[in-house]
Amino acid sequence: MRLPVPFIQLPLSFDAGLLAAEIEALGEGVWRDHPQKFPGNSMLPLLAAGGDPGNESFVGEMQPTPELRACPYLMQVMASFGAVLGRCRLMRLAGQAEVTAHVDEGYYWVERVRIHVPIVTQPTVRFECGDATVNMAAGECWIFDTWREHNVHNDASLQRIHLVADTVGGEAFWSLVEQGRPHDARIAGWSPRLLVPTDARPALVCEHYNIPQVMSPWELQFHVQTLNAELVEAGTSDIQRMRQASVRLFRAWRGLWARFGDSGEGIDEYRSVLQRFIDQLPEAASQKRLRNGSFWFHALTSAVLKPAVRST
Repeated sequence: MRLPVPFIQLPLSFDAGLLAAEIEALGEGVWRDHPQKFPGNSMLPLLAAGGDPGNESFVGEMQPTPELRACPYLMQVMASFGAVLGRCRLMRLAGQAEVTAHVDEGYYWVERVRIHVPIVTQPTVRFECGDATVNMAAGECWIFDTWREHNVHNDASLQRIHLVADTVGGEAFWSLVEQGRPHDARIAGWSPRLLVPTDARPALVCEHYNIPQVMSPWELQFHVQTLNAELVEAGTSDIQRMRQASVRLFRAWRGLWARFGDSGEGIDEYRSVLQRFIDQLPEAASQKRLRNGSFWFHALTSAVLKPAVRST
């Protein structure tokens, strides 16, 4: 999700030692390879579709995994965000490993903010986002702009473990963000409040609906126009043709939506409209870049063209 600044620290803090102890008690066998097999990266699912830690799907009701249910303070931490929670994991980075620089272009992340709670870390771990670099200390709570290029370097010999939660937010969560501190700001009297562990086992508020069967014309137009507005070479003839093709796409999609909506009917017609849009783009479209350095067509494919009609 786009944010006005690279990093915002939320006014929450947690007992990192207790969190680390809960995780240590789970043992090594619950950890899994990172889905992209990045060297030195591993993960432990906490909220997953159907509560199945082996289910990597973005679709379906997110529920606690058995490993999360065994960690009461970790559940209290997640409940304290005041957010509707999507996929959540523990992300582990081995010593001398890194998270490769990237931008979160996929549909699931375009309108979701990513919360980080460092649990095991060192002062030398560097989290870079855009032109900013921070060290997130153990027990702090941060969000960051996933639309800017970002990466993490762990140049120590010890591992780093973060709680990573994806969320669309919610009223209480965004109120919390308004009380947050931009990474480069010094706010007099600002101090995060510690979440003291209790015997409570809070019920987490989780996503039930996440990726539509067919994207509505209003959502499709919003995403495409947002990407078009971020094109670097705004005045070229190729970009004018790209914008014109976009308008034709919007008009055709509205017509189909009026006939079929997201009923599951008309899928072939929807896909034909997407293909005609692609065919109308100039050859140079694949090389046009956005202000964050991403390629326009690659971002469009990830955020719009693939999820516009969900595969069954």
